[in-house]
Amino acid sequence: MTSAILILQDGTIFEGTAFGAAVDAVGEVVFNTSMSGYQEILTDPSYAGQIVTLTQPHIGNYGISQADMESERVHAAALIVRELTEYPSNFRSEKSLSDWLVDQGVPGISGIDTRSLTRKIREGGVTKGILAFGAGRSEVSDRLAAMNLAPDYGSIDFVSKVSVSRPTEIRLQDVSNGQLVVEGRGDHDLHCVVVDFGVKHSILKHLYRSGFRVTRVPHDASIADIQGLAPDAIMLSNGPGDPAQMDGQLEKIRGLAERWPTWGICLGHQLISRAYGAQTFKLPYGHRGPNQPVQDLRTKKVAMTSQNHGYAVESESMPSCFEVTHLNLNDGTIEGIRHTELPVQAVQYHPEAGPGPHDAENFFAAFYQSVGKDS
Repeated sequence: MTSAILILQDGTIFEGTAFGAAVDAVGEVVFNTSMSGYQEILTDPSYAGQIVTLTQPHIGNYGISQADMESERVHAAALIVRELTEYPSNFRSEKSLSDWLVDQGVPGISGIDTRSLTRKIREGGVTKGILAFGAGRSEVSDRLAAMNLAPDYGSIDFVSKVSVSRPTEIRLQDVSNGQLVVEGRGDHDLHCVVVDFGVKHSILKHLYRSGFRVTRVPHDASIADIQGLAPDAIMLSNGPGDPAQMDGQLEKIRGLAERWPTWGICLGHQLISRAYGAQTFKLPYGHRGPNQPVQDLRTKKVAMTSQNHGYAVESESMPSCFEVTHLNLNDGTIEGIRHTELPVQAVQYHPEAGPGPHDAENFFAAFYQSVGKDS
């Protein structure tokens, strides 16, 4: 077994055992409270630049399946677990988690006290860290110096690194090579263009299944580019990083919202809010996991939702042209908004929620129905 150490920016050290690729990784150390779904987490583009700590202690027990990919590759910088399962047991498993991370060039560390690390993040906030593969305490100073030279998470434009490079129409495809597998309604009379800031496959699948014909376009596609595709609706996707890094997109987002029904998820929600004058702020340790209660203020119903974000929209800065429709019941942050005049809506949580929960999936049917009604 090969040693590894996790070093946090304040000098705190966690010693453990290395797995995955034999490389170092620097990133923002965060935690996720999911009981399952480690493959979906690691391949979610919203985790770009982050070292993910899983609070569930046993990880890797059901292996890896290409059918569970949320993108074409792993985007998380590294993985931290309490106990790694080396020999998975599941009829769907194609390889072990460690072998897969070797293929993906991503390191991991096991055997550390993830409860202690999680409490440290909750009390002190997310922090920069370095996972040093094969290193020991004698090498801490060198690795700490390398980490301090790396740019801070909030200063990096991750979206341009994870967005698709050209327009792509989503169709029924084979499962091979991690491609999308979608089962649609068959009619697909309405066309949704997804502006890809780091979209998850599950969002594309749900849009397709709800009845949309779906085209995924690069994050920097112009209004003219999008208009040339003759959309009926626009979806602004999830994605990584500080939304303030995307302020160059705000004029375009207002232009899209004035021309077509425009809905957003996660980063898309934040960008719609910023496009109309609201401000965003960094949460101390973010919302990452499938157990976030959200209340729809219109119906008073509560849904358990899956979430993954480190930034939120300031309530006090929300412009009067928007109604707040959803709130997080844990901390009162905004989880959903609706424009009072335009067909523009957005949610902070993830209604596609792979692998679950499924309380909020009706978001996609409501989007399809609202566009059909307005067409």
